[in-house]
Amino acid sequence: MQPGEKSPETQSFTAFGLRAEAEPLQPGLHVVATPIGNLGDISFRALATLAAADAVIAEDTRVTKTLLAHYGISTPLVAYHEHNAAVMRPHLLARLAEGAALALVSDAGTPLVSDPGFKLVAEAVAANIAVTSIPGASAVLAALVVAGLPTDRFFFEGFLPAKSAARRQRIAELASIPGTLVFFESPRRVAECLADLTAVLGQREAALARELTKHYETVRRGKLGELAEALAAEPAPKGEIVLLVGPPLDDEPLLLQSNLDDLIGKALETHSVKDAAALVSAETGQPRRKVYARALELNAREK
Repeated sequence: MQPGEKSPETQSFTAFGLRAEAEPLQPGLHVVATPIGNLGDISFRALATLAAADAVIAEDTRVTKTLLAHYGISTPLVAYHEHNAAVMRPHLLARLAEGAALALVSDAGTPLVSDPGFKLVAEAVAANIAVTSIPGASAVLAALVVAGLPTDRFFFEGFLPAKSAARRQRIAELASIPGTLVFFESPRRVAECLADLTAVLGQREAALARELTKHYETVRRGKLGELAEALAAEPAPKGEIVLLVGPPLDDEPLLLQSNLDDLIGKALETHSVKDAAALVSAETGQPRRKVYARALELNAREK
């Protein structure tokens, strides 16, 4: 056995109670999708890749260690996350340039979707290092196919801003996209996020998918306002959440006038017309001139 070469024992995995030996990997970066909850949602090709790789590059090595242990894989783990990426990336690229076969995984699902793997893949491609995809589970697609919303076009946004004003502004920027919108969201912010989606987008069809592929998987469907009202009256849910919002209705304006008037009216309660217009414009992404003109009209009615 050559120095640095893995023994057959370390290039194997266990599935369905059977031990299988993995074929040697070609050098390069192998991007491997892993389960989003149910450990059974992984392919034999993914297991063989993880077993045969010289190392597995993982966001959180504790999470990936559990997966590898479940399938009897003993490949070394290397931590690569947003806090150490700038330092680790040159080292990983150097190993790849020397002919290593490295497997890249995220904590769950397909790498590069809301995780730091993009720069590593981009720089590997720029260095003419082979990059191979080993496809599999994805929370985005898993949620999309059970939501009951149009699937011919969709836009994945990831996480919206944490603060309401910035969140509403970003939602307004997405409002005219002619497809289903897909978001990740924190359980503690999901009720507020639904309220902001309702304020900007009105009563579009929507779905909330929680704990997909796990024991407590739930999918709630309905109008945005219905979901917002229900979540506001309940304790914060637990687990991973994907929010999906249907595309604009044929006769839906960019921002419903009634919603815009409500926002302006509330702002006028504590601000001047000028300041209210600036605030609502920032929150919704609507042109300040348009909002200011409407604020003047509403303010005149109140007098």
